[in-house]
Amino acid sequence: MSTGGPPEAAGAKAPPPTALTIAGSDSGGGAGIQADLRTFFACGVHGMTAVTAVTVQNSLGVEDFTEIPSNVVTAQIRAVTGDMGADAAKTGMLATAEIITAVAKTLGDVGIGGDSDVPFVVDPVAASMHGDPLLREEALEAIRTELLPRATLVTPNLDEVRLLTGVEVTDAGSRHAAAEALLALGPRWVLVKGGHDSGPRCVDLLSDGTTHLELDGPRHDTPHTHGGGDTLASAVTAELAKGADVPTAVEEGKRFIERCVAEAYPLGGGIGPVSPFWRLAGED
Repeated sequence: MSTGGPPEAAGAKAPPPTALTIAGSDSGGGAGIQADLRTFFACGVHGMTAVTAVTVQNSLGVEDFTEIPSNVVTAQIRAVTGDMGADAAKTGMLATAEIITAVAKTLGDVGIGGDSDVPFVVDPVAASMHGDPLLREEALEAIRTELLPRATLVTPNLDEVRLLTGVEVTDAGSRHAAAEALLALGPRWVLVKGGHDSGPRCVDLLSDGTTHLELDGPRHDTPHTHGGGDTLASAVTAELAKGADVPTAVEEGKRFIERCVAEAYPLGGGIGPVSPFWRLAGED
């Protein structure tokens, strides 16, 4: 998705791929748009934002949040895509049904997701790290009916799978049943994440209804996993922005988050963030 602009100066470098995150702000810097932007940077993609909510939080939890008016959210999307374009986009915390509806409509207007060539990743932030619901039922319904039909990929954790579909994932069979239930809501691909499972390995299922890939990875012994879901979705979005297909982007994203969890650090008195700093050292 490209737009016009001023003529380039002689010797100017070509711009990197661009990715837009539509999500809430984390004052502690470990999740939300902060995690998205540092992941985009680490993956070699220029990040842009449409802020949906401002949270008051630290490593101990979320104390409060203020949602941004939906017209301001959509104005941010139009401003950046109309000038700089977007090679891919993702959502995180969308806060309310009104914001979800407005975002879905605006993405259709600017040509992101759906039948367009611009990939769109939905990270349906609907449950806390402890499994508590973060969205009211009307907002969950808006995700089901308005956002997921536009999605190239949806990346729920097991609690979000349960809230969106009613399927409780306990084994490989129910994991496949969950993927089928999510695909029935309209996304092209589903990634059922296994990070909240209790097994010795982290097994994610990627499916488009025809192709089914079980992605197995190590489970690192650390409590510091704040921002893990945001970071995975952002890494996948970055790879899509660079032109990868969905299976390749997800495999690269899983490799990225596995290393970020392995390099997670304690910060504050609660749950510390996963860390992309290893990539800055030039490590692959």
